[in-house]
Amino acid sequence: MDMAHMCEEYYQTVLGYLISLTGGNYDVAEELTQETFYRAIKNAKSFRGDSKMSTWLCQIAKYTFYQYIDRKNRHKEVSMDTVTDLEAAQQIEKQYIDEEQKLEILKVIQKQQSPLKDVLMLRLLGDLSFKEIGEILGKNENWARVTFYRGKQIIGKELKENA
Repeated sequence: MDMAHMCEEYYQTVLGYLISLTGGNYDVAEELTQETFYRAIKNAKSFRGDSKMSTWLCQIAKYTFYQYIDRKNRHKEVSMDTVTDLEAAQQIEKQYIDEEQKLEILKVIQKQQSPLKDVLMLRLLGDLSFKEIGEILGKNENWARVTFYRGKQIIGKELKENA
């Protein structure tokens, strides 16, 4: 089988077939036509002659087109503006959720009795260390740590019940 003759004779047939598959996108069709002939030449020994050469080439073209679509769908291109807009929207949504959660947590803390309420407020809003909290409330660092841990459990339990 003369490969140069095959390419010359069937190029327009395969190109036309791929133009129809790509919806008239000539550039993509031409690229896929070249890929089709590359694959045909590479696998020329597998052509048994059971069908016409044009049918065999169009089958290769069809599978080449399907692989192109799969690659295109797997690796969709997204513009940087879209990514930036999406990130900004996600950031705003996260900030809103964080604010809502913070408000719910503060409502639960407000219901608590001192010194639990004091420890939670000093730790969460005052950003103080357990040692500093212990000093302020006249207790030790370990007491502040244990009290804060118990407070977190109470907050978690109440938030689950309110959800």
